[in-house]
Amino acid sequence: YSWPWLASVPKGDGHTVMVLPGFTAGDQSTLLLRRVLKRLNYNPLPWELGQNTGSVELQDRLHDRFTAVLAEYPGKISLIGQSLGGVFARVLAHEYSDRVRQVITLGSPFASSSPDTVNSVVSRLFQTVSGMTREEMQDQMTDFPAGAPPVPSSAVYSRTDGVVHWRTCVENGGEQAENIEVVGSHSGMGFNPLVLNVIADRLSQPLGAWRPFERSGCRSLIYPAPEPADQSTNGH
Repeated sequence: YSWPWLASVPKGDGHTVMVLPGFTAGDQSTLLLRRVLKRLNYNPLPWELGQNTGSVELQDRLHDRFTAVLAEYPGKISLIGQSLGGVFARVLAHEYSDRVRQVITLGSPFASSSPDTVNSVVSRLFQTVSGMTREEMQDQMTDFPAGAPPVPSSAVYSRTDGVVHWRTCVENGGEQAENIEVVGSHSGMGFNPLVLNVIADRLSQPLGAWRPFERSGCRSLIYPAPEPADQSTNGH
C-alpha cells in the first residue's frame, strides 16, 4: 500500500550519490535503489568493488575508489550505505568531511562494540568471508571513528531487523544526527518503500539547509518518534 507514495516524493537537484552494499552483497543488491535515485534526478554511483567481504584490503580499495569519485565528480557527494556499507560510509564521512554532503545508513551496526550484537550465523560467516578472527573483528569495531560524522547523518533502523540488534544502528548524540525507525527486515532495507521515502526526503534538502526528518501528519502514524540509543549495545 505504501509503494504509490513514492510518486509524490520530492525530486533531487542532480547531485552525486554513492551507494555502498551490505556484507556479502555487491552492486546488484543496490540496483533498485539506484534506479529510484536516477528517476528522482540524482546521479547514483555503484561502489564497483564486487562483493563486500569486510576485509581490510577491501576497505583500502574503497578509499581509492572514493578518491577517484571525488576527482571525477565536483561538489559534495551523498553516501548511502546498507548494513556494513553504512559503517564504511561513516568512515568516509569522517575522513572526507569537506566533500561529503550527508550520510544515510540502512540497518548499519556502527554503534556495535562486539560481534555478539550480530546474529551468530552472520558473525561466523563474517569471520569466514573476511578472513578475520573474532579478536580481529573486535579490534576493527573499536578502530572505527567514534561519534557521529561531522556531516548530516540519518540512521534508518528497524526493531524487526533480524540480523543486527537495532540499538547498534542508532546514533546517540550529534547536532546533525538523527534516527528514523521503520518496520521491515534487515536485508529488505534497500527495497522497503518506507525506507525509499525517507531517502528521497533526506536527499532533497538544499545544501547547507539540513533539518531533522519531519514526522507530522500521517507520518506520525508510520514513523515512530525515535528512542535514544542505549549506551550498552552488547545485549540483544
